[in-house]
Amino acid sequence: MAKKLAVVLFNLGGPDGPDAVRPFLFNLFRDPAIIGAPAIIRYPLAALISTTREKMAKANYAIMGGGSPLLPETRKQATALEAELAEALPDVEAKCFIAMRYWHPFTGETAKQVQAFAPDEIVLMPLYPQYSMTTTASSLKAWRKAYKGGGRQTTVCCYPDEFGLVDAHARLIRETWEKAGSPSNVRLLFSAHGLPEKVILAGDPYQKQVETTAAAIAAKLPAGLDWTVCYQSRVGPLKWIGPSTDEEIRRAGADGKGVIVLPIAFVSEHVETLVELDHEYAELAKEAGVAPYLRVPALGVAPEFIAGLARSVVSTLDGAGPTEACAWDCIETKGAAA
Repeated sequence: MAKKLAVVLFNLGGPDGPDAVRPFLFNLFRDPAIIGAPAIIRYPLAALISTTREKMAKANYAIMGGGSPLLPETRKQATALEAELAEALPDVEAKCFIAMRYWHPFTGETAKQVQAFAPDEIVLMPLYPQYSMTTTASSLKAWRKAYKGGGRQTTVCCYPDEFGLVDAHARLIRETWEKAGSPSNVRLLFSAHGLPEKVILAGDPYQKQVETTAAAIAAKLPAGLDWTVCYQSRVGPLKWIGPSTDEEIRRAGADGKGVIVLPIAFVSEHVETLVELDHEYAELAKEAGVAPYLRVPALGVAPEFIAGLARSVVSTLDGAGPTEACAWDCIETKGAAA
């Protein structure tokens, strides 16, 4: 009988319709990795934020048809990864499972599916290339709490400079630039989701790993390329890491440059790319006199990226990749919220 391998793909999730927007937001903001206050404060605060942000969030999701495309996009990635693993591990029955942090399929639902599969090996694969306590650590802690089955477990904790991921990004940048007529006076913006500065100061490696990814991609592009890293999606009154993407768009306008924006920390299209980048920042670019404003697609099922995920799975099984011990060492030493 073939050995059974379960690969669990983690992501944040997204509402699948208008009625799911408010509970999705509540689930997000009640996570102690997002708001590090005691539960007696955090839960009412999450209820308040989800209520006040519901109308605006629904309007954003309406642009995408009423719900997030993140789950369908992740299912395509799971199917592609299964096919890649079938070639890489022909003697193994490999199956990918999807565990979303804040909406269906929740981690607990997926844990039961994996348990029913009865795997010999489990590889936990966050679809967050750069490690953060707010994403990877939160997803892994939810998994540990939910999974009660068997199978040896290992974890790919991060892959900020995995060469398949880097090559896929570089190719998509070149294709976007060439499709626009190869404009010369442009600046490449590597845009990542931001975090409060205090999270980074507490030891979270996310910002450093985002910069590692950007440098690796830039090294694949023509020498002398004008590029910078910036951060989007700021929420709340805290000071966030910067520079912000909107600041960099305005700076490009002041410098008389166009921009090519690459979502460097998102592997799938969702609200932060299809609305924030494609609509809100595109409008800002127009107001700032930025032309052209070009947006590079998210990785999706880019073959280089999927092959890279498969390599990470195989190397982790062989004990050669960034493993479970690495991920949980980050959680224990960096002080992720309980």
